[in-house]
Amino acid sequence: MKKLDIGNSDFKSIIENNNYYVDKSLLIQEVIDTQKQVLLIPRPRRFGKTMNLLMLKYFFENGKPENEKLFMNLDIWKTEAEIREKRGKYPVIYLTFKDAKANTWEVVYKYIVAEIVKIYSKNDYLLEGNLLKQHEKNDFNTILNEKADIAKYGNSLRQLSEYLHRYHKEKVVILVDEYDTPIQSGYNRYYDDVVPFMRNLLSGAFKDNLYLYKGAITGILQISRESIFSGLNNLGVYTVLDNRFSDKFGFIESEVKQIIMDLQVPTEYEEIKKWYDGYNIGNTTDIYNPWSILNYIVEYQDGFKPYWVNTSSDDLLKESIKHKDATDSRELILQLINNEPIVKDIYENFVFTDMDAKKELIWTLMLFSGYLTIGKKLGIVRYELRIPNYEIKFVFQNIILDWFEVEVKILKKLLEDTANDLVTNQLEKFAEGFKKIIGDTFSYYDTENEPVVRYALRATHQPEKVYHSYVLGLLAILSDDYIIRSNRESGEGRYDILMIPHDKTKNGVVIEIKKIEKKKRESEKRRKERIGKELKSALAQIEENQYYKELIEHKVVNIIKVPIVFLGKTAYL
Repeated sequence: MKKLDIGNSDFKSIIENNNYYVDKSLLIQEVIDTQKQVLLIPRPRRFGKTMNLLMLKYFFENGKPENEKLFMNLDIWKTEAEIREKRGKYPVIYLTFKDAKANTWEVVYKYIVAEIVKIYSKNDYLLEGNLLKQHEKNDFNTILNEKADIAKYGNSLRQLSEYLHRYHKEKVVILVDEYDTPIQSGYNRYYDDVVPFMRNLLSGAFKDNLYLYKGAITGILQISRESIFSGLNNLGVYTVLDNRFSDKFGFIESEVKQIIMDLQVPTEYEEIKKWYDGYNIGNTTDIYNPWSILNYIVEYQDGFKPYWVNTSSDDLLKESIKHKDATDSRELILQLINNEPIVKDIYENFVFTDMDAKKELIWTLMLFSGYLTIGKKLGIVRYELRIPNYEIKFVFQNIILDWFEVEVKILKKLLEDTANDLVTNQLEKFAEGFKKIIGDTFSYYDTENEPVVRYALRATHQPEKVYHSYVLGLLAILSDDYIIRSNRESGEGRYDILMIPHDKTKNGVVIEIKKIEKKKRESEKRRKERIGKELKSALAQIEENQYYKELIEHKVVNIIKVPIVFLGKTAYL
C-alpha cells in the first residue's frame, strides 16, 4: 500500500518515492490551453498550490529527460501528442516567496534577493563562452554576488529570461509561488517599500516580455492591478469565484472517497465531510481542504481535529474581529457560527491600504483565505457567504471565545457554565452568570468620555438588537449541540433567539429580549414593578405568538421559555 508523505510539496520526490498522489496533472493541459499568457491563481493556504506549481516546473523544464517518467502513469500522458510534446521543451524560472515575511523590509528584501540569487546560481552556465556581453556578465555577477542595487534585482527576472532564451532558443516559463506573502507581511509595516519592488519584479517578468511562453503565479489574494500588476494586459485571473481551474486545487469528493478506499481508512465518511468538506470554487462544489484530509487520514486514530496552523492572515482576521468597534463583524460571525449565511459584496481586486477605510474588505479576505466559501451569487459582486465546515467553525468559535477571555476578561469557564445552566434549566444560576458576563462586556465597551453601548442604543431604533448580539455571543459556545437561530418567523411572529437541540431529548430554548429606559428619580419599588411587568410581557409574547412552534415541529418535548429585560447595562430574568 502506498503511503502519504505529509508536508512534502515536491511533486518529483512524491512520484519517485512511489508515495500516494492525487492526480492533478490535467492542470498542465489547462494551463497550455488557456489563451492568457500569464495566469494568476489565488487559492487558500494549504490547497496544493506549491505542489501544482512544481508539477508544472518538472513538466516544462528542459534538459531533464529523466523527468518524463514522472508523468507516464498520470492523466496528462493520456492526452494528445501535442500536449505531451511540450514536456521538457522550455527553460523554467521557478521561485517561491513563501518565507519572505518578517517584521522589517530589510529582512524581507534579503529573503527575496536570496531567492533570486538561487535561480541565477542554478543558471550560471550562461556565463560560459561569449553568449553574454561583458557588461551583461558584470550585471549577472553583481546579482549572483548580492552586490546589485534594488533596480537591478527588480529587473532580474526579465533579464534572466532574455539570457535563457538566447541560450536555449526557446521561450521561457516563469513560475512564482506565494507572490503575496511579502505583501501581506508588509501590511501596516513596510507596505510602501514592498509593493513598488514587487510591482517592478513581476511586471518586468510578465509585461511585454518577448521571451515568455507562459507564466503562472499563485498566492492567496488577488492584489489589485494598480498595486502590483499594472499594465499586464496578458494576465488572466482565476479566483475562487471562477470556473477555470476550479477542480485543480483542493480535493473533490470522488478523490476523497478514492483516498479512503485506497488507504483503507476505517472511518465514517459523513464525519469527514462534516469536518473538512464544504468549499465551493466556481462551479465545482464539495471541495475538501487537502491538508486537513491527509493529516486526518494519517492520524485517524486520534479522531477529528482542526489541522490549520496559525499564520499572519489569521492574525489579521483576529485583529479585525477583536477590535473594539467591530461589533457588527462579530454579530455576523456569530450568525455564521450558527449556520446562517450572510450576504456581502466581494471585491476581487484587493488593496491592503483600503482595509482601514473599507471595513467590508474583511469578508473578501476571509473568502480568499479559506475561512468562508460562496453560496448563491446574488448580483455582479454580491454573494451569499457561509462557513464551509466544522473545522473552520471551530476556528471562529475560538476567535470569539478568545475575544471574551483576552479582551473582555471573561473566563471561558464562566461562559461554558452559564450557557450550560441555561440549557439544563438552572435559570437562577444562569441569571447570576449572565449578569456577570453582560456587566463585564458593557464595561469593556465604556470609554472614559463616551459609553459605546449607550451611543449604540441611541443610534438605533431597535435597541434590543444591541443586547441581542451579546446573548448570541454567549450562546456561540453551544453551537455544536444546538442549532441557534435568531429573528426568524415562528408561530404568529418573529422570535429573538431559538435554540434547537440536535439531541431531541435535550431542552429546547426560546428567548425574548426587551429593553426599558432608565428614569430619573424613580423609586426602587417602581423600577422593580416596571421590570416585572416587562418580563411578564416578554413571556406572554412567547406564548401568544407561539415562538416555540418550530421546536415542536422538530419534535422537541421540553421547552424552556426565557424572557430577558435590559435596563441600561443590567440584565433581569
